[in-house]
Amino acid sequence: MPRPLPAARARLGTGRLALWLLSVAVCRAAPYFSTIRPRFTRFDPGHVVAVVPKRRAVTNHLGTVHAIAMCNAAELVGGTCTDLLVPDELRWLPVGMEVEYLKLAKTTLTATCRIDDPAPFRTEGDVEVPVDVTDTAGVVVFRARIRMRVSRAKRS
Repeated sequence: MPRPLPAARARLGTGRLALWLLSVAVCRAAPYFSTIRPRFTRFDPGHVVAVVPKRRAVTNHLGTVHAIAMCNAAELVGGTCTDLLVPDELRWLPVGMEVEYLKLAKTTLTATCRIDDPAPFRTEGDVEVPVDVTDTAGVVVFRARIRMRVSRAKRS
């Protein structure tokens, strides 16, 4: 049985309305992502990008975007990118994340996951998924490496 995200992408395409609908669908499926109000700007196998607006609800006492909001954005694009690469007979689960906070995040942010070699996602094992988060000037403010465990899907 096809997984919902790749099937939805195939049905909807990647136009502006489709990207908005995919953003809404992902937040409905995993409601915690809605706390950062992400909007996908790219939704392709191997390359997923989402914008996270800076707003009071995601800021800390310094007025910058909170570290956990950036972790949330990283897991969103990393997981979505993984889901678009893993074949239907496999599943994935994040099992670890290493993060680096490089600069204060003072603006709206863009989280990007780019995977050039999809081969490791087609077999069982652990795969490292890279995510960079940049500010509006294009400066990397946060970097994550998410370890995804790819395994056989359980049959229901």
